[in-house]
Amino acid sequence: MRNGIHLFLFVLLTFPLFSHSEVITLTSDTFSDKIKEKDTAWFVNKNLGTLWDDLGKAIEGTDEIEIGEVDCGTDKPVCSKADIHSYPTFKLFYDGEEVARYRGSRDVDSLKNFVLEEADKAATNAQAQQLDITPTIIPSHKDDIVNH
Repeated sequence: MRNGIHLFLFVLLTFPLFSHSEVITLTSDTFSDKIKEKDTAWFVNKNLGTLWDDLGKAIEGTDEIEIGEVDCGTDKPVCSKADIHSYPTFKLFYDGEEVARYRGSRDVDSLKNFVLEEADKAATNAQAQQLDITPTIIPSHKDDIVNH
């Protein structure tokens, strides 16, 4: 994964969860600032049992990744802002913009692989945009060719 890229994971729920050290609670007051603070955000809308905590533990130690949660029952503006209309919904955001949606299996390994792959893609795309990689075209004309 590229340096300087952070993955921010959020879980949007229809009811509150207990707070864990790996999980940041997001509200309508903190949501916008948090997703801009890091480069990437991921949303999930549903009680996933211990899956979310297990994923947090599996990714723990990866500096670029953080996990958060939002209670959609009390913070409906966050769900509206993230365009969440059905449950569960998994979305990946980079620098505050949606870049991917997860529809795969709900197991730790699949989720972890998705997070790592999409974070790498987001980092690569961001670096390319920062470098403004555009091809340089040098026109050539028949008249410019000199025969020796």
